[in-house]
Amino acid sequence: MAVGGARSVLHDEIFEQPAAVARLLERERRNAAALAALWRRANVPFVLIAARGTSDNAARYAQYAFGLASRLPVALAAPSLVTLYGVPPRLRGALVIGISQSGRSPDIVETIAAARRAGSPTLAITNDAGSPLARAAGEVLPLHAGEERSIAATKTYTAELAAVALLVLSFARRRKELDALLKVPDAMERALRSEAAAHRAAHALEGAERAVVLARGVHYPTAFEIALKLKELALLFAEPFSAADFQHGPIAMAEKNLPVIVVSPPATRPEAEMRAVARDLARRGSPVIRIGPRGNGAIPSPVVPEFLAPLVSVIPGQLLAYHAALARGFDPDRPRGIRKVTETR
Repeated sequence: MAVGGARSVLHDEIFEQPAAVARLLERERRNAAALAALWRRANVPFVLIAARGTSDNAARYAQYAFGLASRLPVALAAPSLVTLYGVPPRLRGALVIGISQSGRSPDIVETIAAARRAGSPTLAITNDAGSPLARAAGEVLPLHAGEERSIAATKTYTAELAAVALLVLSFARRRKELDALLKVPDAMERALRSEAAAHRAAHALEGAERAVVLARGVHYPTAFEIALKLKELALLFAEPFSAADFQHGPIAMAEKNLPVIVVSPPATRPEAEMRAVARDLARRGSPVIRIGPRGNGAIPSPVVPEFLAPLVSVIPGQLLAYHAALARGFDPDRPRGIRKVTETR
């Protein structure tokens, strides 16, 4: 039974995430190692990733992951260049990756197909190994997350993060961090214990009209994903920011009617900075919900290596969005006006 309410499909799938990620890591380690060896031989100069929605936030994580592990630049594709304007980018051997839980978004499929026609190595990261995206790409890394019935993506998102981490660490031959990745499902299990704290924190969002989600570094994508879930589930206009960018002007909005979710997992480089930002916001009157530290009303998140922490720290945010939806009188299994698959062109 969910804390503070009846169980739902979404709630069940949030709790399926540790098993889904463990399954992916077990089944795709050899595939990831083979792909990584192939890309090293090809001397890939940079990476282009095409994605939409939640998967776009996994692509943001890939920007940090490839940069940290291999100093490899990663660009996010503008699929409309291919589908609306018919002008595919000049890639010159770049690795092109499409990320999509369904594999059915036509603009992502066509971007990958165009890259493959141009001779670039292409990869589909998808939960459907028989999807149009999988057929369009030269290689496929299936997510093995099982059917995701909830409209809001949770287990496919963390599986996408795990797939990116597995590929990046295999490419960079980071054996120590690969071993740490195998332990992440256990940390995800511990993160699920934060539900009671997330339920309590959700009351700060009950009457809000807007909110801000702040993070730095590898958690910048986590801010985007938590904000997206608050929009989808709780119909709360939540805006993600880098904490650094937020201090360059938008912090002027801080007041008692603007709740701020601060993603600041322990033992990470931005932790001290995020503590200072949270204190400043509190002085300005904003209700502050901290994800990461223990105590003082925060929603705790387990300590894991910083490179892998986004797989864990997003879970308290998912639970916060779920309970915010209930507190605001919405059904998290039936978000208003959206469908599971959005086929943009």
